[in-house]
Amino acid sequence: MHALRPIRRPAKRAVLPPSPGAIGRTALALAAFAMLALFVSPLMAAEALRLRGDVTARGDTLSLGDLVEGAPTDLAARAMFRAPGLGAVGTIQARRIVEAAAALGLTGIETGGRVQVSVQRAARRVGAAEIEAALKRTLETAYGLDAKTLSVRLDGEAPLLLAPLDLDGPAAAVDVTYDPRNRRVAGLVVLGERQASLRVSGVAVEIREVAVLTRNLNRGEAVTASDLAVERRPRETVPVDALGTTALALGQVAQRPVGAGQVLRSGDVAPPDLVGRGEAVTIVFETAGVSLAMRGTANESGRLGASVAVTNGASKKVLQAVVVGPGRVSVSPLAPQPVLQASALPARPGLN
Repeated sequence: MHALRPIRRPAKRAVLPPSPGAIGRTALALAAFAMLALFVSPLMAAEALRLRGDVTARGDTLSLGDLVEGAPTDLAARAMFRAPGLGAVGTIQARRIVEAAAALGLTGIETGGRVQVSVQRAARRVGAAEIEAALKRTLETAYGLDAKTLSVRLDGEAPLLLAPLDLDGPAAAVDVTYDPRNRRVAGLVVLGERQASLRVSGVAVEIREVAVLTRNLNRGEAVTASDLAVERRPRETVPVDALGTTALALGQVAQRPVGAGQVLRSGDVAPPDLVGRGEAVTIVFETAGVSLAMRGTANESGRLGASVAVTNGASKKVLQAVVVGPGRVSVSPLAPQPVLQASALPARPGLN
């Protein structure tokens, strides 16, 4: 057998402290890296500067940050160019932006091949609807007009009030004048404390809601909900017998052809006939304590409550009846005739 030999581990060498020369060399290397970082960092920042494309200005001026992506924080808010007027669009030559940035010590801006930058000035747009609403509120409070039945037809092309975005409150109409004789109205529409204003004028028109057909309707067709729409039209253009709500026409029957888009008038539709000419009907006779029903035939058509002539099926007598339901008419008992006394009879000539 072989004798086992003990494992001999090599003795650890003692760690020697760095020499003064090594420390000096390390310090010089760190200083060199620090100096390199100071020179390279601005170059890296300059390489990250890029010219923006289309720009939206929200104020009176354009800052460096608005025009150049990656602008340093301490320079980004620096005003560079004036913005176009409210709602307007302008352009700035790319070289002018590069030159302005170079004056601040920024070079190497990437233009991406752009020759110019398009700038649009953001603005709040107050259109005809808001202007009309402001005038109607003042006409209601100052002159007692009903804003719900009123429309203002503004003069000229659609007016437009442009204002800064921070003027986000409701438009108001001030200095409003109204002449009830010709219904002329004029006023100043303002935002805020009159920071933005526009003078407008027009005519106040009374509006009425009317039922309008959405399709052509033939005579005898029943009106359904899908056939009707409610529109607001100037009262002066609406017939006096126009139907104001769709509920008045639902279920009724056209009495004559009516075209799509026309205002429904009271004579255009009527309730459907509950009794048809030549149809079998039930004739009801009711009096105190007595109720009779008999079969008959309608001699004419009629709707609910209409008076029609019917023929009694048994006696063949023609009776005047009132339509009380589908296929059902009612006959009232004859009123008793007064009986004249003999003394009340007029004397005949030649009789004694």
